[in-house]
Amino acid sequence: MTHKIIDTPEMTVGVGGSNASTELSKLKDMTAGITPIAKEEFEQRIENACDLMRDNDINAVYLNAGTNLYYFTGTRWGASERMVGAILTRQGQVHYIAPRFEISTLSGFMLIKGQVHGWEEHESPYNLFGSVLNDLGIIEGNIGLDESCPFFISNGLAQAHPSYQYVSAKSITAGCRMCKSEAELALMQRAKNMTLEVHKAAARILHDGISTEEVTEFIHAAHKKVGATKGSYFCIVLFGEDSAYPHGVNNPKALEKNDMVLIDTGCQLHGYNSDITRTYVFGVPTQRDREVWNQEKESQAIGFKAAQLGVSCGAVDEAARGYLIKQGYGPGYQAPGLVHRTGHGIGLDIHEWPYLVSSDTTPLQVGMCFSNEPMISIPGEFGVRLEDHFYMTESGPKWFTEPSHSLDDPFGYQDQA
Repeated sequence: MTHKIIDTPEMTVGVGGSNASTELSKLKDMTAGITPIAKEEFEQRIENACDLMRDNDINAVYLNAGTNLYYFTGTRWGASERMVGAILTRQGQVHYIAPRFEISTLSGFMLIKGQVHGWEEHESPYNLFGSVLNDLGIIEGNIGLDESCPFFISNGLAQAHPSYQYVSAKSITAGCRMCKSEAELALMQRAKNMTLEVHKAAARILHDGISTEEVTEFIHAAHKKVGATKGSYFCIVLFGEDSAYPHGVNNPKALEKNDMVLIDTGCQLHGYNSDITRTYVFGVPTQRDREVWNQEKESQAIGFKAAQLGVSCGAVDEAARGYLIKQGYGPGYQAPGLVHRTGHGIGLDIHEWPYLVSSDTTPLQVGMCFSNEPMISIPGEFGVRLEDHFYMTESGPKWFTEPSHSLDDPFGYQDQA
């Protein structure tokens, strides 16, 4: 996708000079040729889970409504105050539990079919859970609970059936999900490509006095134009001093000339997430802007270089953070400096395991996907976050999207000329 760049004198390249209607008209659907995860891959996921259950001495796993239920069964169902989920045994059997009045609806959402066991509103789903396990011949041993399973369910199960040992199913869920398949990588790559085009368009609509709400609304509409049917999955827009606060402020300011601009946004494509942050100046950068922005870019590059197969996730955080500490930031998580982890895993959840944080000893493996965003936060001045994602290959890390080019030309238009 190419665009004529409209600059005004003394402006960052590609920032300002256009308007929302013009930029929306240029955006096109980018989802051609992309397909959702096939049924065969869901079946393979179940096989993988069964292998891990045997390795971890877990007889069955309860998958609560939400991401884990979808990942293994292809069944999309949102979590609520009613227990809806599936029991996956280590023999590969899938049995659903749901309110009886939802059975017909739930059946219509299933990709991996299984018997649905229903409970009436006055009955206990926890008692039903135990009855299903008993009927399957599982009368004791370890039962893994989806780590997103809410307390009211885990407590209800423990009270109703204390004969089982309830353990975290993270070794199964994360064990399967943290290394992505080629099909998953393709969906994530396309989603990130879409969001990067939205970022470019959003930069061009900026003008003195524009509100964060106007930019957020544009980004939502732009994501829809490029093919994200639900628009933005999230959006953070911050100007000036507000950019020092990683997840925003209560009363965000309008844009002024020479403000630092931080935009963090993403969308979903068949459930898989994008998440990209760009930071640049609306106007003319100061020497201080340049110094901090270049330090952020270098920290991101150092983290990327440190991400090698077999190295711990924590070592990536230590490398990126260590560089910033040498520049006088911190120490540790103190501001001014890098106040949060360097990055997070990403996939069906925008934040998922493993994490690029010093305490995470998980070794990097092929297929793992991460954000790389060692933000520099300077309260009272501004913040700079450059966030791109990479995935691990046999030869090391590979970017989904190339990092921001430079402070003067954040999207690299001059190189493309």
